Amino acid sequence: MRVTFMARRKRHLKIYKKNTLPKKILFVFKFLGGFFLIVFLGCAAIFVYYIKDLPRPEDFLERKVFQSTKIYDRTGKVLLYTIHGEEKREVVPLEEISPFLQKAVIAAEDENFWHHHGVDFGGIIRSILVDLKLKKPIQGGSTITQQLIRSSFLGREKTIKRKIREVVLSLELEMKYPKEQILEWYLNQVPFGSNAYGAEAASQTFFKKPAKDLTLAEAATLAALIKAPSYLSPYGMHKDELLERKDYIIDRMLNLGFISAQEAKEAKNQKLKFAEVTEPIKAPHFVLYVKQQLLKKYGQDFLNENGLKVYTTLDWELQKKAEKIVAERVKINRNYNAYNAALVAINPKNGEILSMVGSADWFAEPYPKDCISGKTCLFDPKFNIAVGTKSNPGRQPGSAFKPFAYAAAFEKGFTPQMILWDVETEFNPNCDPSATQTKDKYGLKCYHPQNYDGKFRGPITAKSSLAQSINVTSVKVLYLAGVENTINLAKKLGITTLNKKPSEYGLSLVLGGGEVKLLDMVSAYGVFATEGLKVPPDKHTKN
Repeated sequence: MRVTFMARRKRHLKIYKKNTLPKKILFVFKFLGGFFLIVFLGCAAIFVYYIKDLPRPEDFLERKVFQSTKIYDRTGKVLLYTIHGEEKREVVPLEEISPFLQKAVIAAEDENFWHHHGVDFGGIIRSILVDLKLKKPIQGGSTITQQLIRSSFLGREKTIKRKIREVVLSLELEMKYPKEQILEWYLNQVPFGSNAYGAEAASQTFFKKPAKDLTLAEAATLAALIKAPSYLSPYGMHKDELLERKDYIIDRMLNLGFISAQEAKEAKNQKLKFAEVTEPIKAPHFVLYVKQQLLKKYGQDFLNENGLKVYTTLDWELQKKAEKIVAERVKINRNYNAYNAALVAINPKNGEILSMVGSADWFAEPYPKDCISGKTCLFDPKFNIAVGTKSNPGRQPGSAFKPFAYAAAFEKGFTPQMILWDVETEFNPNCDPSATQTKDKYGLKCYHPQNYDGKFRGPITAKSSLAQSINVTSVKVLYLAGVENTINLAKKLGITTLNKKPSEYGLSLVLGGGEVKLLDMVSAYGVFATEGLKVPPDKHTKN
């Protein structure tokens, strides 16, 4: 009997041990279940809190009226320009908007528009991966529906509350209305720049035609503007970037099957002709230069909505005189096949820009007719010669660069009284000075510059050489100072170009062999006027 009892007890112990593990697992599941339930209820409470008092999606067409930003001269009495003063808009049905524009906008802003339900989580992930790969924000994660909701109700504040409300309203809007209606609303509301809101106004503003008649190239260009309407404006300094984005969108349309390869090729080769700006503007090159600085500091939305009053350093009376002087000189210079000119005046003591004329006439037609801006035009009125662009940074300064070489030589220990020999000189030692060689035995160019009057003066002081702008002796001064030393000094004074290797410029640099910006040159000369005090020309506005 005793042996049997012990055997039974052992069996009970084994059963107990077998039942111990399932109870622990059950406890863990209960704990996790309770935890996730609390988290879920907490998130639900936060979600309900954030979406309370949401506006009705059907009310989204009621927009806030924004105040425009105004740019004045230094007195505050002359209005130079108004940023988005009046919204130009004409609402049209989707049928009256070019299918090319509809497809271009979808390709650029929301390729899965026809398939998602207001929020494209896959698109958000893809955009993040693309941006990380390219190391710059190329693609956005918001759908067209989200953009529509955001611009109508919520603004651009980057908070969890705003994002939740945006998602909820986007989902609700998609449940209430068909895709075609949402796309129509979006294309009639989105800003394209130059005060044009909606596809019809944009088409009329930039191409002087109805939106239904837009070509593929024109449609892709308008779609490109949506990303940064002011920065990419065809009338500003970043037209080349606009055209690059236009081609990018055409490639996207081709990859998505929206257009054929032949259509894409023809659209990329089409020469675009933008309509003239009709909005009032004074000192246009200066104003757009100021506008770019404001955009960097405040952003487009802030300028559009907050009614800033911007007082610049521009002296309107001096500006009118500057424009007159440029116009008169260009008429004379046409006799020498020169069609354009620019002028900048600054106060060297404080760096204030008093006048800026970026071309002979902003409102004139390009020359020759149908030329390509930035490539084949002998006269490009909208291009600001004074400041240039990233792809077209400046112009050769000619003899205006000579003072930098002399200053570098004086800094090195030479004096204004040193004697230089103004005689015919061959600076390539491998070329015969008495011959008329053009290249040496290594294929390098011979270099024997001439003076502007064809004469040689013999011994001359450095001071007289600079005063008379003598070419031969100036090249010798550059040789004594050193090309690299001269470039470094020029950069210290304010020249922002000349970023090639010194050997790529050579001794011709002193005669204008390197491209510089006019604004940089004027500012650098200002350092001479102040006897060494450098004040950059970037403080020309106050709010």
